[in-house]
Amino acid sequence: MNLNVTLDPILLRSFIAVADTGSFTRAGESTHLTQSTVSQQVRKLEAQFGCELLHRKGRYVTPTLEGERVLNYARSILQMMNEAVAQTSVSAEQQKICLGVPEDFATHAIMPTLAAFSNEYPGIRLEVRSGLCSDIWREFQGGDMDLALVKQRESSAPGLASWPEPLCWIDSLHSNNLSCDPVPLVTFPIGGLYRSEMAHTFDRLGRSWRLAYVSTSLSGVCCAVEAGFGISLLPRRLVTPEHRILNEQDGLPAVPNLELTLHAQDKLSTHSKMLAEQLISACNEICKQ
Repeated sequence: MNLNVTLDPILLRSFIAVADTGSFTRAGESTHLTQSTVSQQVRKLEAQFGCELLHRKGRYVTPTLEGERVLNYARSILQMMNEAVAQTSVSAEQQKICLGVPEDFATHAIMPTLAAFSNEYPGIRLEVRSGLCSDIWREFQGGDMDLALVKQRESSAPGLASWPEPLCWIDSLHSNNLSCDPVPLVTFPIGGLYRSEMAHTFDRLGRSWRLAYVSTSLSGVCCAVEAGFGISLLPRRLVTPEHRILNEQDGLPAVPNLELTLHAQDKLSTHSKMLAEQLISACNEICKQ
């Protein structure tokens, strides 16, 4: 047998039909093919294997020894193909909800809410994307997300609900990076709201600055500040005992608060609306802490 031959499921189906009915005629009836077509398909399959798969002498057609071996594989092959089609159809029919969230909310903050929703509605395919708010907002505006939780300047774009996000300057508890020239900054890549505000503030103050640590990871930024790499601007709720808050007495102006806003597409499914309600409840609890 040529090992590069690809087995045709149509030929396998005809072979199984003959083996099960014991007749080419009855096999043709069960597969809605003519007797001659079924016979030709079995012959083609035998040519691929290089041996006879059926005993054709006698009242009933029966598998040969090689035919019995092929019959078991044929049944398994067709069963797996049917399962693949069935599973793919179920997945395609499954409703998908795409949600975008900032990294600091994609971790411990709302993860219990998302996990509970997925467990309660296993038929819903929840897809969560986290990253920079500018990237999330762009995808949402492009229609690639049903719901988007983003940080934005206050009242810049109305959404389903909004919560204040107070910001503060932080340094390491054991460092005084504000006395350095240039001032080392720990920040996110280009596009992050905190980074823009930091750069504009030091430019207005006439202070030179440099990028000491840049990361897309919120935990990376927080740890870098704790280690003394530089100063950063972050939500007040993310301050740790290893951080020191800087204020006007240190020479840094207060920064206007951002707001966390939940945005939704105009037409939402029932389950998307339910998820939005649960997110609003979760954010109410988080933001009042």
